[in-house]
Amino acid sequence: MWNQVRKLQKNRTVKYGIPMLLLVVGGSFGLREFTQIRYDAQKIKKKLDPALEARVNNKKQSAILQEEYEKVKDLDLDGWKNIRGPRPWEDSKEQQQAQLNKGT
Repeated sequence: MWNQVRKLQKNRTVKYGIPMLLLVVGGSFGLREFTQIRYDAQKIKKKLDPALEARVNNKKQSAILQEEYEKVKDLDLDGWKNIRGPRPWEDSKEQQQAQLNKGT
């Protein structure tokens, strides 16, 4: 019996082929589980909260447009001032103070 075991240990198919086959088949099952986790996570992310879902729904879209129009209707769109932001090499606090002093 021990002689047969030693012969199997020296056999190249048993020594290299079976571990390779186990790796391929086991890897296939492992990848299937990991990809299933990925798709389950995507399903969870795709679920929308009710407020956002109402915004996406076409039937309720006209009511939302009316709400947005009411918000924007009272805004003063002509009385704005363009303010330049600081460059990366400039000090932002000095730039803000200079912009405030120009406005007054």
